[in-house]
Amino acid sequence: MADTIIPNISLALYNYLCHNIVGTEDHVNTIILMNTVRDNLSSDKSKTIITSGSYGEGLEMRGSDLDIMEVIKSIKVNADKQPDFDQNITYLSMDTDNVKPGFTQLRLEYSRNQFNLKCCEEHNGKHYFSSALWKGNILLIGEKGRQIHGPCITDKKEFFDYAFSLHCKTWISSAVNWITRSSSSWPSHNVKQSILNHGVLFVPIGVHGSPKEDLEWRVSFSVAEKLLINTFTHTQLMCYALLKIILKDVIANDSECKDLLCSYFLKTVIFWISEELPSSVWKPDNIITCFMRCFSRLVYCVEHSVCSHYFIPDNNMFENKIEGRARDVLLNKLNTLHSYGWRCIFFSDQISNFAVSMWNFPIEPFTLYVNDVKKIVQSRIFHSANGFVDLFFELDLFNTGLLHNIWCHHFSQKQLYAYYISQRCKFLAQRLPLDGAIINNKYQYKQYKSCLSTLLTNIYHDAVSGWLMVASLFYKTKQYRKALYIIRYSISKCTIDELFFGMTLSEIHYQSLKLLSFNKTSVTYLLKILLVDLIYLKENSTLTPEELLMEGREKPYVIPSTAYAYFLSVLCHYHLNNLRYCQDSIQDLKLVIAERYLMSDVRSTAEAYTLLGIALQLFDDKESARQAFLQSLEIFPDESYNSATRRLL
Repeated sequence: MADTIIPNISLALYNYLCHNIVGTEDHVNTIILMNTVRDNLSSDKSKTIITSGSYGEGLEMRGSDLDIMEVIKSIKVNADKQPDFDQNITYLSMDTDNVKPGFTQLRLEYSRNQFNLKCCEEHNGKHYFSSALWKGNILLIGEKGRQIHGPCITDKKEFFDYAFSLHCKTWISSAVNWITRSSSSWPSHNVKQSILNHGVLFVPIGVHGSPKEDLEWRVSFSVAEKLLINTFTHTQLMCYALLKIILKDVIANDSECKDLLCSYFLKTVIFWISEELPSSVWKPDNIITCFMRCFSRLVYCVEHSVCSHYFIPDNNMFENKIEGRARDVLLNKLNTLHSYGWRCIFFSDQISNFAVSMWNFPIEPFTLYVNDVKKIVQSRIFHSANGFVDLFFELDLFNTGLLHNIWCHHFSQKQLYAYYISQRCKFLAQRLPLDGAIINNKYQYKQYKSCLSTLLTNIYHDAVSGWLMVASLFYKTKQYRKALYIIRYSISKCTIDELFFGMTLSEIHYQSLKLLSFNKTSVTYLLKILLVDLIYLKENSTLTPEELLMEGREKPYVIPSTAYAYFLSVLCHYHLNNLRYCQDSIQDLKLVIAERYLMSDVRSTAEAYTLLGIALQLFDDKESARQAFLQSLEIFPDESYNSATRRLL
């Protein structure tokens, strides 16, 4: 009887995790593929961008942040042999004498780069590349408010971690035994070969308490680990997610245990178990058994104060960390949880409402599809990761190599490339020169055509904002009737079944997405036809309407598309002297603001009120304009971003 009950419970738990926490296998694969495409487009001759951490592995869970690695191509680490010499490259070599396994010092062999030379320290007649100086000097040239967080530079809110890393193309000797250690079918020969071909990375952090800590670098297998996790069955990924839930929601809530374990230890446990068990074991109706095996191994590791690094087993990651009283407290906590068996997961509020009777049946495919879409539109990380495209991605639309590379991909990947190129073009067009509002010579016409061409490549990531940027170009070049034509088309797309980031799905959205689910519409195409994205007007943008410009302001505008459409409509009719239509557009603007129509972000709603105030000022309605600016400040009082403060003066 028990043999049939456990598989039934396992299937119910698997369904629950798919629906409520992790998402379906298709969803995870979509996130992984989108990360890959975005990273490929963001990388160039000087750097390689890698989305890492849980999100890079396709997992977004409560409390997740965005981890980005930038691998500097102008610095090369040599493990064994000297490569072909290039005078523009900084060459380093590994020095592992008297350094803990999994770490190394990097000795300077050659450099002409002054920034890199400032990151070196001399010891015993040799120069070493300092991990501490590397991070400190990078911090000095970055944005204010950022700080060092372990091997990373993090933002004020500690939402994203950014690691500037170095690369060694060859596999290091301390991890050579991994190549032949496993006799099982996991990982496969091809995956191993891909890992070996990539080599390893180095991140700037040393062994805590080491006398050479500031000179040491940690060997990072981030790319190898991503390749391994990409081979996981969805059940393996679910087990990893369950371990993370236990860690974050239960163990870390105990102040004495909070900083003892980390997700990397859990990942390591999963890797070791994956080597031991055949892939056929990792299936939905066996998730409880697999999870308990992983959890039991974690208890064993803590009990014996040993957690061997997966690639370098000589590196005991628990050494000098989980020992003495800390170990005893943690072990007691884990043993208590373990005594509940698989039911220990109920100590997490994310799973406490799990009821076998509710989930022990097949879930309709459209329900899972809708839920995956919901995870995308409500994902803070997804939204933020897209914003990083502008930071990294220097697009050359006439790069034939890039276009050929895109053309060779499968159709679904071509859609992804089109999506991210569109994302990039909304920023790129705003940097293009646009001298003079009236096009009256060949040079200005060439500028105009270049900007228009770029903007027409910016209509593939959502249904509305790209077209409104085209309308902005027409407005800036005094083509008001063309602008109004585009504006009317854009407004017609702003229907109640459209999506926007941060929204809560209504019954209308569920029914609309249900119809699309039968055609298995891809996420990128779905966003193209249903998403109403925000308007991002960068600081010093050539497409910002004159009425929005303020002397000395160097902050971007983030505006809801619905509000921007009616604001542009007001401006166009004003210049055409269509005063009645101006008043109609102002009333429409008031209405979309009052209903917060297709807008959920506080800052963007405040910007909508600012637009209303500017529109009212055109008609010298000073008191109503003042009230609109005050309302803007009440919603979003950050005066460094909200221009309403200065407009009140």
